[in-house]
Amino acid sequence: MADPHAPPLDVDRLDQALSRHPTRSVSGDDPQRAAVALVFDPALRLLFIRRSEHEGDPWSGHMALPGGRVEPDDAGPRAAAVRETLEEVGLDLGPARYLGALDELASPVRKGRRRLVVHPFAFAVPDVPALVLNEEVARVHWIGLSRLLAGEGRGRFDLGWEGRTVAMPVIHIGDADIWGLTLRIVDDLAARLQEAIPPLPGAR
Repeated sequence: MADPHAPPLDVDRLDQALSRHPTRSVSGDDPQRAAVALVFDPALRLLFIRRSEHEGDPWSGHMALPGGRVEPDDAGPRAAAVRETLEEVGLDLGPARYLGALDELASPVRKGRRRLVVHPFAFAVPDVPALVLNEEVARVHWIGLSRLLAGEGRGRFDLGWEGRTVAMPVIHIGDADIWGLTLRIVDDLAARLQEAIPPLPGAR
């Protein structure tokens, strides 16, 4: 649960939380790389997308962050996150404030024989943008960071995985279910905020 004595969140504190310590990298031989963008509006709502449903897509219909595969022409994972966000929701992150990177994560879903490693990057936009969704995105959700940090909608659900049932953590807010890799990124952000933002002087 969020600390009631903590200073109010703002973009500067987000920047502080993301720059306080280095990010962890995923080691391994020649992984497939992807990148996602955590996009915050001025009210510190975080942009999520619901992926369109396609047969054979392991992430079909899932809640996610804008992003996708790092292509050979990209200058790097961060450039891929910017490009994919523009392609998927029509949002140009060029003028946005770059806040920093979070830990790289390895997906349990492989693309062929190669492991997929995801690079998350955070940005703050100066106003609420008008979004134009492509065929990969069914809809978008703006969810307040304060709601995510307060533990709202936390629970578990049973997931069938490789012939067994696994109890998976989830955040359920409205008709949005945030779990899996996306929830791991949200939890990484929450942990950084808790570390970077101390209680006010005199708070107990």
